[in-house]
Amino acid sequence: MSEFPTDIYTEPRDIDVHTLNNLGPLRPMAGIWTGQRGLDLKPKAEGPKEQAFIERIELQPIDPVTNGPQLLYGLRYYTHITKPNQVKTYHEQVGYWLWEPATQTVIHTLAVPRGVIAMAAGQVKPDATEFELQATEGLETWGICSAPFLTHAFKTLAFSIKVSINADGTWSYAEDTVLQIKGQSELFHHTDKNILSLMAEPTPNPLAR
Repeated sequence: MSEFPTDIYTEPRDIDVHTLNNLGPLRPMAGIWTGQRGLDLKPKAEGPKEQAFIERIELQPIDPVTNGPQLLYGLRYYTHITKPNQVKTYHEQVGYWLWEPATQTVIHTLAVPRGVIAMAAGQVKPDATEFELQATEGLETWGICSAPFLTHAFKTLAFSIKVSINADGTWSYAEDTVLQIKGQSELFHHTDKNILSLMAEPTPNPLAR
């Protein structure tokens, strides 16, 4: 949003409580999903290593959110990832996918228990079936923040995620996390990708039940 209203307090009068009807390009992602063909490229002392993974991600609608005149619709998500044939968690992540209809902006927030949080965003058409969001370290908006050890050893400089809504009812993503690793002159691209299939439909937000 390049220009903001003078009145920063008054909320919109007409707010539709049916979040699932107001998610724009995020609507096909609502629900509970599984992905059996995930692939992670991560840094190790001996060099890059590929790791297959299995993923379960739940994206449930939240009630409409206002910041004064700003109106957001969104999905709360939880991602749980394991290695094939293992029980121990390989990765987990929580956050929100948000849609601002007025500016046609998608916002993706993420937090992982390694001590990293990020907020990525991009301009997206309401009916888009493919879009990309970005976050950059050091910015006041759409930025990245890491705990001291990761800033010292594996500093995240940039993050991007590309989402594709597929014709067969699945959706897929490709992530690129750019790291400055201590002792290495070249940046490392830590990548993740998966294709997700629907397990269960989303549960309507409480106001809309």
